[in-house]
Amino acid sequence: MDERTPLLNNHPQFSISTINHRRTRGENDFQTPVSGKVNTAPQDDNNAEVINSETFNNIRRDVEGHHAVQPKNVHIEQGHILKVGFQSLDYEISDNQIYQNEEKEKSFKRWKLYWRGVKRWIICFLIGVFTGLTAGFIDFGVEKISEVKFQTVKIWVDKCVLDNCMYLPQIFWFLINMCLVLVGSFLTTYFEPVSAGSGIPQIKCYLNGVIVPHVVRFKTLVIKVIGVLSAVAGGLAVGKEGPMIHSGAVIAAGISQGRTTSLGWDFKIFQEFRSDTEKRDFVSAGAAAGVAAAFGAPVGGVLFSLEEGASFWNQSLVWRIFFASIISTMTLNIVQGIIKQHAMDFSYPGLINFGTFDDVRYEFYELFIVICLGAIGGLLGALFNHINLKLTVFRMKYVQRKWQKVLETMMVAMYTAAFAYIIIFYKNDCKPIENDAETTLVQFFCQDGQYSSTARLFFDTPEATVKHLFHNVPGTYQVVTLTIFASGYFLLACWTYGLSIPSGLFIPSLLIGAAWGRIAGILLSGLPGLKKVNLSFYSLVGASSMLGGIVRMTISLTVIIMEATSNVPLGFPVMLSLIVAKWVGDQFNEGIYDLHIHLQGVPILGWEPLPLSSNLNAKTVMSHPVIVFRMKEPVERIVKILKEEEHNGFPVVEDYDPDHPEMADGCQTFGTFKGLILRSHLITMLKKKLFLENPEINKIVNNLKMSEFNESYPRYTGIQRISISPEEKHYTMDLAPFINQSHFVVLETASYSSIFRKFRSLGLRHMVVINFRNQVIGIVTRKDLARFMTECKNGEISIQEKPIIH
Repeated sequence: MDERTPLLNNHPQFSISTINHRRTRGENDFQTPVSGKVNTAPQDDNNAEVINSETFNNIRRDVEGHHAVQPKNVHIEQGHILKVGFQSLDYEISDNQIYQNEEKEKSFKRWKLYWRGVKRWIICFLIGVFTGLTAGFIDFGVEKISEVKFQTVKIWVDKCVLDNCMYLPQIFWFLINMCLVLVGSFLTTYFEPVSAGSGIPQIKCYLNGVIVPHVVRFKTLVIKVIGVLSAVAGGLAVGKEGPMIHSGAVIAAGISQGRTTSLGWDFKIFQEFRSDTEKRDFVSAGAAAGVAAAFGAPVGGVLFSLEEGASFWNQSLVWRIFFASIISTMTLNIVQGIIKQHAMDFSYPGLINFGTFDDVRYEFYELFIVICLGAIGGLLGALFNHINLKLTVFRMKYVQRKWQKVLETMMVAMYTAAFAYIIIFYKNDCKPIENDAETTLVQFFCQDGQYSSTARLFFDTPEATVKHLFHNVPGTYQVVTLTIFASGYFLLACWTYGLSIPSGLFIPSLLIGAAWGRIAGILLSGLPGLKKVNLSFYSLVGASSMLGGIVRMTISLTVIIMEATSNVPLGFPVMLSLIVAKWVGDQFNEGIYDLHIHLQGVPILGWEPLPLSSNLNAKTVMSHPVIVFRMKEPVERIVKILKEEEHNGFPVVEDYDPDHPEMADGCQTFGTFKGLILRSHLITMLKKKLFLENPEINKIVNNLKMSEFNESYPRYTGIQRISISPEEKHYTMDLAPFINQSHFVVLETASYSSIFRKFRSLGLRHMVVINFRNQVIGIVTRKDLARFMTECKNGEISIQEKPIIH
C-alpha cells in the first residue's frame, strides 16, 4: 500500500446501507427505489455514527467532479469506499481542430502510417527481450543466493548433529533470512511502496483505466527486482512469478515512451506513442510477456492479459502481445541455457518448470474426484482470502509507520524459518538416498545413506519444491508431514501476502495445493477397489484448484498449466477443477486481487453493469453542479478555476452566464453544449500565451501540433507554475480550436446500464449529461459509476452507494 494514499484508519467499522440520493451540492433529491425492497435508512451495527444522505453529500466531491471531505467521527467499513486520490487515464482522443488538421496531412503520406506500425512491432520485440533478460537475472540471483544459503546451513547442520549444537544453524538461518528480507523491505517501504506485493492488482487497475501513482516507474522496477530477490532467497512464502507481470508492464511502459522520468533520460524516440491509449496497449503486452517468462507460456500470457488485465482489445493488438510473449519466452530460454552452460539447449522455457507428465493417466470416474478437489480448493481459497482480508484491514489500522512495516516483514521471515526448522527437527522423515547428485539433501538425524524428506521441502527454492511434490515417488512424504506443511504454509502465505515487500502468490498457492492434493492421492490409494492412484495427477489437480480458489482465474490458468506441463490431455481435469474452485469460492468472496483493489478504494469498473442498475438514470448518477467554460473566456476566470478546482475536463458551452444561472425542469442548467476541453490543454494554452489580444494568434494556432500538448506527458505542468501578469489576466482566450468536438454525451433519461457500457467499452474519463434542449445539467465520471454496489441480504438484492473520501 502506497502511503501517499492512506485509507481510513483509527475508526471502528460499520456498514452503509442504501443511501438514495442524487449527487448534488446543497440539496438532497431522493431517487426511486431500485428493487422490491430497498433500505432507505442506514443501519447502525456497532453503535457508530450513522451516515445519512446529508452527511453523504458532504463526503462526496471527487477529483474529476467534486472534492471529498473527510467526515469526523464517521466510521466506514473497509472495502466499501472509494478514494478521491485515484484519477482516470485519458483514453479518448481529443478530436479538436488541431488534431483534425494533422490527420488530414497524414493521409497524404502513407509511408508514415506504415512506419508507425513497424515501430509498434519493434517496441514489442524490445519488451520481450528486456522482460526475458529481467526474468533470467531474477532466476539466476535467487538460485545462487539460495544455493549459498542452504549449503551453509547444511554444513552447520551436519556439524552440529555430532557436536550437539543444533541451535547454531537455527540462529544462522534466522539471521541470513532476516538480513535478506531487511534489504527488500527497507527499499520498498522507504523508497517505493507501490512495488510491494505481486503488482497484479495495480496493473489490473492501470489497464482498467485508473492512474495508480508510480506504478510503471523505472524506480519501481529496480526495487521490484531487488525486493523479489531478497524475499524469495530470504525464505518468505512468496514466489517470483507474480512480480514478473508487474516488471514486464513497467518495462513496456518505459520502452514505449522512449524515456524514463525517474532518471531524467529522454532518448527522443517513440514520441508519437506518448499517450495513455498507446501506453495502455504496450503495458498489456508487457504484462503478457511477464507471464510468458514466468511460466514459459506465451499463449497463457496473452489469455492472462485478456482475462485479468486488458480492457480494450483488437486483432492487431492480440498479434503484438503474442509476439512480445514469444520473444520473452525465447530470450529467457537462451539466457537460462547460457547460465546452465547449454547455450544451444532450448529446454528452459520459464522460471518454473513443472516437469514432465507424459505417463500421467486418469480414468473417467476420477473426474468426479476432480470436482470434489475443485470444491475443496474453492473453500480453502475463500478461507485464505477471508483471513488475508481481515489481516490487511488490521495492517491498515495499526501497522502504519514505516519502521513497523519493516519490522513486521522481518518477524515473518523469522517465523517462516522457525516453522521450517521446527518441522524438520520434530518430524524427520528418513528416506534412502537414490540420487547422489542431489546437493541439498540434508541428513539431519537420519542414518548414513538416508536423508530427511521433510528438510527437502524447505532446503530448496519454492519452484523446485513444487516440482518435487508433483513427481517424487510414492512414499517420499508421510501424510502427517504433508498435513503439517500444507496447513502451516497456508497460514504463512496468508500472513506474508500484503507485507511491504515484493511477493508473488502463484508459487505459495501451488505449493499448498500440491501438498494437500498429494495427501488426497495417498488417502485414495488406501481405498479398496480403486486402481493404482497416480499421485502426480492429484497433486497437479490440487495445485490448480488451490490457485484457482485464491485468484479466481479459469481460462488463462488452464492454458498456463497446460503449457507448463506440456500435456494437453491434462487440460480438461485442470479446467474442471479451476471452474469448480472459482464457482465455489465466488459464493463466499471475491478473488484475492479484487479484494485488495477494493481495500485500496480504487474506482475500478467491472465487465458488466450491476444487476437492477437499469432502474437508475443519468440524473441519479451524475455529478451536479458542473464547472463549465464559455467559447470565449477571460484568462482571469480560467486561471481562477484551475487553481480552485482539480477537475481534469470541463464542458465548453454557449448561452451561459455564471452570475445568472438558469433552471429547466427544476434543474439548474449550464448552457448549450459545444464540446469538452482538458485541463492539460488549458494549461498549455496559458503557457503559450494563446490570447486573442496577441496579434499573431492565428499564425501560432495554425502551426500548433498535438505533440506540443503532450510534451510533458505524463507529468503535466501544474497551474501554479504558469506565470500570468496582471495585464494578461484581462485578456481573452478562444477555446473553439481546442475543444473535443466529438465528446460523448448522454441524455438525462439514459439508464445506468447503458451509461456504464458506453463508459467501459470506450474507455471514457468524462461523459457530459444534457437535457432535451442540449443544455448541460451534469457530468459522469468513473467514480460516479463505481460508487454503486449490490448487496444480497435474505435473498433480496439491493443497491448501495460507497462514500468517496480522502
